[in-house]
Amino acid sequence: MTPVPYRSEQLSHEEFEALAAAHPDVVIPLEQTPYWADFERKLGRSPYGIWAYYDGGTLVATASYLRSERRLRPSLVVVNGPTWFTTRTHNAEARLVSTVQEQFRADPAVDPLYIRMQIAHPQPPVTGPLEHGWYEREIVVDLTPDTDEIFASFRSNARNLIRKAEKLGVKVQTIERDRWAEVFRTELFPIMQETASRDGFSSFESGFYETLLTELGDHLRLMVAYMDGQPVSWLITTEYRGYSVYYFAASSHSARKTNAPYLLLWEAFKVLKEAGNTACGLTGIVSDNYPGLINVTTFKRNFSKTVVTIPTTYDIPLHPLRYALVANALKLRREAPGKLRSLPDSAKGLAGRITGRRGKEAA
Repeated sequence: MTPVPYRSEQLSHEEFEALAAAHPDVVIPLEQTPYWADFERKLGRSPYGIWAYYDGGTLVATASYLRSERRLRPSLVVVNGPTWFTTRTHNAEARLVSTVQEQFRADPAVDPLYIRMQIAHPQPPVTGPLEHGWYEREIVVDLTPDTDEIFASFRSNARNLIRKAEKLGVKVQTIERDRWAEVFRTELFPIMQETASRDGFSSFESGFYETLLTELGDHLRLMVAYMDGQPVSWLITTEYRGYSVYYFAASSHSARKTNAPYLLLWEAFKVLKEAGNTACGLTGIVSDNYPGLINVTTFKRNFSKTVVTIPTTYDIPLHPLRYALVANALKLRREAPGKLRSLPDSAKGLAGRITGRRGKEAA
């Protein structure tokens, strides 16, 4: 039996703020707000709007959609969402899935292959995803106790390293907002490049972080640890409705010798608490789909025992047969590129267009 769809309604900025104000106890991720949509637009991306979903007169959920135009697989992506205002039951999610399928199949302005969002109770037609889009577990630090209690809750290793950093002369500063972009570009981005090279990941270009700092400044903080007057570690936190997130960070090799990242994060907790935040999420830690996060997990576990599970990202296909073809071609590319040689010519062509391969393997 097909679940009964919810009523959907697109929200203006003002309407979103009114809904948020009417539900002060609901944690709304910053990525699910009009502010984040404006930031995405400044990056040249295409936000598609925020919708509210109702069961009669009861607000069930909201979702902010971002258009993605990947090769042969246009989609609408809900980044770190949707936000639920009622209990997220098996049946409630099935109804939301049915709603967004009906909603965007009938929308003449967009023709996505699939909708991507977090799903706690996956069931057909939910599948995939073609790519994982968000972490699945995070450490959360409670900022409601007094600062002495928060410090005492850290592992002894973290407390000792914080004290050692102070004795070594590490100094932490909150950078003035009107200097954020300049300081990041000239002093901090090189540290990000060093961190990325050392730890084997790809960072964004400096312009991404500069745009983030410029466009979302009302909801961010930039803090830097210095040793002998030189920046060695930095972090960017977000804040929205009393919930903060340790969003981006980087440290030089010399910072590890001074334990600067430990002192920097501790000082950030104190600043965030003073600003009225009740918790700080430390973002992703290791999980089945993200085994590469094991190294940052070791660092983050020093600050809290509270691990929060976040619903996994899944796809909701709107064109199942075409989605299956794309999924199979991408799987072939990742797992066995050599198998392209044995495909019929027609399949080679499709796989080549999807994966971007050229030459004899994808004629």
